[in-house]
Amino acid sequence: MKRFLLLPIIIFALLSSVPAVMADSVLVEAESFESTGGWELDTQFIDLMGSPYLMAHGLGTPVTDAETTVTFPEAGTYRLWVRTKNWVEKFDDANAKSAAPGRFQVVIDGKAVETEFGTTGADWHWQDGGQISVSGTSAKLALRDLTGFNGRCDAILFASDPNFTPDNSSEVLPAWRREMLGVSAEPKSEGPYDIVFVGGGYAGTCGAISAARMGLKVALIQNRGVLGGNGSSEVRVWAKGNTPPGLYPVGDIIQEITDEAKASPGTFEEFGDAKKEEIVRAEKNLSLFLNHHAYAVEMENQSHIGAVLALDTQSGEVKKFTARNFCDATGHGTIGMMANADREMIDGGRMGMSNMWRWELTDQKQTFPETPWALPLEEGAFPYPKKFHAEWFWESGFNKHPLTDLEGIRDWNLRANFGAWNAMKNKGAYGRYDESGASHQNARMTWMAYVGGTRETQQLLGDIILTEEDIVNKRPFPDACVLTTWSVDLHYPAEQYEKFFPENPFISVAVHGKGVDRKKGYPVPYRCFYSRNIENLFMAGRNISVTHEALGTVRVMKTCGMMGVVVGKAAALCSQFDVSPRDVYYQHLEDLIELLQLPGNIRRENLKSEFFEDPKLPKIEAADMGYLLKNTLSGIVIDDLDAKLTGKWTEGAGLPGFVEDGYHYAGANSGSSARYEFTVPKSGEYEVRVSIQPHENRSSKTPFTIISANGEKTEVVNQRVAPPLAKGFKSLGVFKFDKDKPGAVVIGTEGIDGNAHADAVQVLPLD
Repeated sequence: MKRFLLLPIIIFALLSSVPAVMADSVLVEAESFESTGGWELDTQFIDLMGSPYLMAHGLGTPVTDAETTVTFPEAGTYRLWVRTKNWVEKFDDANAKSAAPGRFQVVIDGKAVETEFGTTGADWHWQDGGQISVSGTSAKLALRDLTGFNGRCDAILFASDPNFTPDNSSEVLPAWRREMLGVSAEPKSEGPYDIVFVGGGYAGTCGAISAARMGLKVALIQNRGVLGGNGSSEVRVWAKGNTPPGLYPVGDIIQEITDEAKASPGTFEEFGDAKKEEIVRAEKNLSLFLNHHAYAVEMENQSHIGAVLALDTQSGEVKKFTARNFCDATGHGTIGMMANADREMIDGGRMGMSNMWRWELTDQKQTFPETPWALPLEEGAFPYPKKFHAEWFWESGFNKHPLTDLEGIRDWNLRANFGAWNAMKNKGAYGRYDESGASHQNARMTWMAYVGGTRETQQLLGDIILTEEDIVNKRPFPDACVLTTWSVDLHYPAEQYEKFFPENPFISVAVHGKGVDRKKGYPVPYRCFYSRNIENLFMAGRNISVTHEALGTVRVMKTCGMMGVVVGKAAALCSQFDVSPRDVYYQHLEDLIELLQLPGNIRRENLKSEFFEDPKLPKIEAADMGYLLKNTLSGIVIDDLDAKLTGKWTEGAGLPGFVEDGYHYAGANSGSSARYEFTVPKSGEYEVRVSIQPHENRSSKTPFTIISANGEKTEVVNQRVAPPLAKGFKSLGVFKFDKDKPGAVVIGTEGIDGNAHADAVQVLPLD
């Protein structure tokens, strides 16, 4: 017998139990407004409170009205109810409890209702707006923000019965609301598909593209209006991790969709939301369902998912997705949880959620309202947001439940962010850029993420649970497939700031463990990518089968994207041979490896057709992956890891275009040097080139001394500007070298005005 598993577990109320008030009453879902104005659609907490809602995220400036037209069965008197909350009331803080930063009004035909909403209630509830009168059968309805500080509205009910009190169930859009909206009680059927990916971050997006190019019929469900997850313009975490070509070319698709952000958080344009969506929609085998929230699964038996139910967050319509296989790429592991997959969640000490923010300087004075409801921060209680942005380490929720406390974690971050900005603007904290002595008087906040960037929730368990020891000891697996290149990077509360709010710190520090080759990577096994007890459930992304410590390396976006690519190819074998994800390993591992060897620009129309190279797709080279391999360069190439380094050098890999594993840099007058030695195969003239990844903090006069058959010559190089030659090289000149007599290039640090940069030296014969 089929059963439904929901979060929380509930069964739809029978339509016969819907109260009679519905016949003459009107329900308006906020997300269905004809124009949402400046209000944002928030879908992060549907599983907690039952619905998407609109939020006035105005950074302290009231947003423009959300507007729509309402049709009434008749003119007359109605009792007004608004489902909302006072979002700071839940915090154990006297100032917060007495404040109402998210106040808003309901405006009917241009006249504001006397009651202000968002003023009471720590939890979502129906706030009574009293009796209102409408003079006709239609009216203009608006939500008017009064503060710009995250007022929120779920729905508006005009009840014809003055004694009726609406049900406040946290069920996902309960039956009585569906009936009032005219939404069918029967879900709309979608499918059957070969595989359904739930979650449109890097893992789900790349996985869906991969599966479509393998010839499968694919659905991708994403509960936001954009793709990319943490790597979208909504969250703005730049994609990290390398996509090495050393094992299989499973990084090609990641390179197609990846962002171009130069900072985290970057700008809206750098994250390329439109590019991601365009690439996905170009796949004719792939159906994209943006703004759809998967909230339930239908099980055929205890170990087999039959369907996923998803709510259209704009219309309220429910769709039922059937498929051979499903992939949980939600990050939270919610599909696996609803299916009762084996899973683990550590008891506290998790990596938390970030809500980053940006600001700018203007040429005029900018005001900002006082925020008595925010965290009462002073200078020293938070790190100064350098380069006009508060970065990834604005993070909280370490010991909060990552699902049931999710909205509270986000809201705590908002209080911390606004509290810091209030300290800078109104308390004189870090009073920079201001000749008058006032605190940041010309500064203006320009952006803050209201969608949280989460790092750790729970892990769905596969046949292998990868550990830190496996990674550090380089334990080999026959199904190794995805190279993780990030260090074991775990986040903890930063001691310097933890003392201010020890029960709920909001600034983190990253502790990077050793043992991961940042260039070549450690190969993660395929058996981490499917459930050990749900026979048709894959997983990709940060909810795969690893320990807490191992999650520190595999969780970055490019690595997660490669997991999705592998799942897409494994799903093709499931459909082709009528086997389970587990059987792919035990019966078709050689077939999987054969598919993994195909570049990302190879596709087929369906499972029965031949593979071909699609000329419309990019052919990814190593250089496109952010680095160069020595074997792709001509002549003699000496990398910085082959050089003799003296003094204090720091290893780096954040500037793209380097050769092999990264580069080194050293400060001025540090006594440091890097000596590159080589021997030419025959005597003659050779051009000597150096690889440079320019940056503003590099030296404009770095000395390069070339030691040749003619003696020594020093060339001064400006390492702040891009080198003129292909692949990031600059010529130092032509020099004579004798066979069997070593030559050398030495990079010095004496008298430089920035960091000396040491990457690779290339020696090219002229004949």
